[in-house]
Amino acid sequence: MNGSIRIGNLFGIPFYINPSWFFILALVAWSDGERLAATFPELGIVLPWLLGLVAALLLFSSVLAHELGHSLVAIRQGIEVKSITLFLFGGLASLEKESKTPAEAFWIAIAGPAVSLLLFALLTLVGITINLPAPIAAIVGLVSYLNLILALFNLIPGLPLDGGNILKALVWKITGNPYKGVVFASRVGQFFGWVGVTIGLLSVLEIINFGSIWTLLIGGFILQNAGRSAQSATIQDQLTSLKAEDAVVPNSPIISADLSLREFANEYIIGKREWSKFLVTDADGQFLGAIAVDEMRNIPTSDWPTTTVKALMQPVEVSAIVKPEQSLLEVVMLLEQKQLNQLLVVRESGVLVGLLEKASIRNLLEQKAATKPA
Repeated sequence: MNGSIRIGNLFGIPFYINPSWFFILALVAWSDGERLAATFPELGIVLPWLLGLVAALLLFSSVLAHELGHSLVAIRQGIEVKSITLFLFGGLASLEKESKTPAEAFWIAIAGPAVSLLLFALLTLVGITINLPAPIAAIVGLVSYLNLILALFNLIPGLPLDGGNILKALVWKITGNPYKGVVFASRVGQFFGWVGVTIGLLSVLEIINFGSIWTLLIGGFILQNAGRSAQSATIQDQLTSLKAEDAVVPNSPIISADLSLREFANEYIIGKREWSKFLVTDADGQFLGAIAVDEMRNIPTSDWPTTTVKALMQPVEVSAIVKPEQSLLEVVMLLEQKQLNQLLVVRESGVLVGLLEKASIRNLLEQKAATKPA
């Protein structure tokens, strides 16, 4: 998990803390402790810093509750939550897959800010109705205010923020295309990222008197992640519009089952491109299996003229076969899930179309990009 430390499980969800979290925890605890020491000098030397640490932990507990809001709604939709991680800029719930509908995507996105607003309301109510000691009341008020800021900040309508996911769901609903929603919300996120970077930079240079180094860092974080989201969505949209047969390797290693091993060696191996495995078909092009070149070593060369390819052929797992009309996005997901480098494309009738590799998908996308009008 990129160096993150696993703390345990929350509702069955693996919970991690990134090392950068300890830095921001110490910074927030110091800032809150300094504020409490100045406001309540009667607390002495140590107590303000301990209360500052408590306030920092309550803030990050709020961030964790925010991410749990997203996670629990996702789980109700049948989506596995791979992990929740706290890091420098807050928290991140990693989901197994996207929602099936824009409405479901909306409810996952809105759940986090809704939890933060609920915490704001509850803590404000506690501060108003319960007569707390002044330092404790100050902490409750601060955490309440920060939950409001957390909710409002995340509702900015640009990815990777929750507001961006809400905007994505809205555009998805209007266009019927989830990837158009991601690209649009990412572009808006990039705009807000540039705004944050600009304000932060101007404040660091003391040209303006608002913003800070954190505005610059957060703007850069939003800008970077929004760019990645847009790029990923563009590729996914392309993959959705292409089929498995579009990425079949030209001159795929296909041979007839009736070839003798001598003919196979002379025509397809000696002096030719080095394939470690060949696909085997019958006279009608029906897929039968595969033959590994290394298997020929088990047959004396004197027997090659009388031994057919079919004799050394091995079956291929069904999980390594896709249909030509399947979208390339499905194919890429299957390659990743099964940790494969290649798949076979076979028609419903059993006729072999050819071999599909990760490299052939990449080459196809590069060709599409090269021929795309400027």
